[in-house]
Amino acid sequence: MATQSTSATASSTWLPRWEPEDTAFWESEGKSRAWTTLILTTAALTMAFITWFLVSALVVRLPQIGFQFTGSQLFWLAAMPGLAGGTLRLIHMFLVPIYGSRHVISLSTLSLLIPLVGWFYAVQNPDTPYWVLMLLAFLAGLGGGNFSSFMPSTSMFFPKRMQGTALAIQAGVGNFGVSVVQFVTPWVIGFALLGGMAWMGEPQTMTRAGVDSQIYLQNAPLVMIPFVTVFGITAWIFLKSVPIKSNFREQFDIFKSGHTWAQTSLYMMTFGGFAGLAATFPLLIREVYGSFEGAPDPLAWAFYGPLVGSASRVIAGPLSDKLGGARVTHWAGLGMLVSAFLVTLTVTPTSLDSFWLFVSAMLALFFFAGVGNASTFKQMPMLFAPRQGGGVIGFTAAIAAYGPFVFGMLFAWSFAASGSAAPVFYGLIAFFGFNVVLNWALYARKNAPYPC
Repeated sequence: MATQSTSATASSTWLPRWEPEDTAFWESEGKSRAWTTLILTTAALTMAFITWFLVSALVVRLPQIGFQFTGSQLFWLAAMPGLAGGTLRLIHMFLVPIYGSRHVISLSTLSLLIPLVGWFYAVQNPDTPYWVLMLLAFLAGLGGGNFSSFMPSTSMFFPKRMQGTALAIQAGVGNFGVSVVQFVTPWVIGFALLGGMAWMGEPQTMTRAGVDSQIYLQNAPLVMIPFVTVFGITAWIFLKSVPIKSNFREQFDIFKSGHTWAQTSLYMMTFGGFAGLAATFPLLIREVYGSFEGAPDPLAWAFYGPLVGSASRVIAGPLSDKLGGARVTHWAGLGMLVSAFLVTLTVTPTSLDSFWLFVSAMLALFFFAGVGNASTFKQMPMLFAPRQGGGVIGFTAAIAAYGPFVFGMLFAWSFAASGSAAPVFYGLIAFFGFNVVLNWALYARKNAPYPC
């Protein structure tokens, strides 16, 4: 059976005792270690999100430096990290109770060096085969997989009354990695690092709107490599593991509960929507508004969406602790539904005049998705015991991580079939409506059978 040891032998990895619900233990030693762990793992998780969404920041520049790809091929490249992230999360959700936080977090962080180094070399040669870029895009999903071990780990370190706040801080700050990579990339590729040392590669000629300029696209992955290395080594040195252990077979008990599947659907709405739109937002701007004279630079706008969603997730964590996760999820879902409807009014434009409404509606959609991300993660620990709650968080996060892949494929199909993104948003409206009703019936209404 899964066990929580309170008197295990101390080791370099496992803590001998961990009882966060015990007030005396929490105040004397639990609180300090929990917050230190949260800081270290959040820094590492931010790098994981940066790596996961690196491809979304690179794909819009590839055609401008000589890569010959169709719009469909670009959407496939943007989608591959989502396919990998969701699949790898299904593995990560089992790892912490088996190997412990220290090993899983440090080694998975260091694994991010593989796609970062690969993209550093690949973007320097426009003749790099498409299959190589697809493989590197898949490997960028290593960053997406980390979430489903980092978040269950954090839920084990904090008492239930604080889990909404702790999880929102970690996930929200980690989500900022999406904005960081989309904001930093256009800036850092504009100049030679360290005086243009030879081993850093030659510049590429970017042609945009008929104007040529020199850029260093390889700088985008390069600047992340030192941070990943330092955070991975720091995690190995300073982290410990909570003595909550379970083997692979025992962790399957979460699938016997209907709450697992309901929460998965809710988190697919919130985080699946956030991640899917964050990965495709640059290409969506390019496809919808890129043909007009004076078209906006996708990367000048795309980072605002993840930034808004990440900030609202951090803010909504304490709010969910105070008001209850289900109530906050209810209003977040309604906000997402209305925002998606407004987007449908702007994705078949005849000029740039509707661009401001498009951006505003998309930012509102990101905002409410971020709120829902925090509130759903408050609901899960309230419905399950600590080890099961961690497993459910890991599983729901794994399924929702397919968001970038699903959205990439849906937009590729939608533009090919109808020349518009509208069908995708009509489908989202229906899905959001279903989840609002589901959450209200089970968790949010007065006298709900499972208030959380």
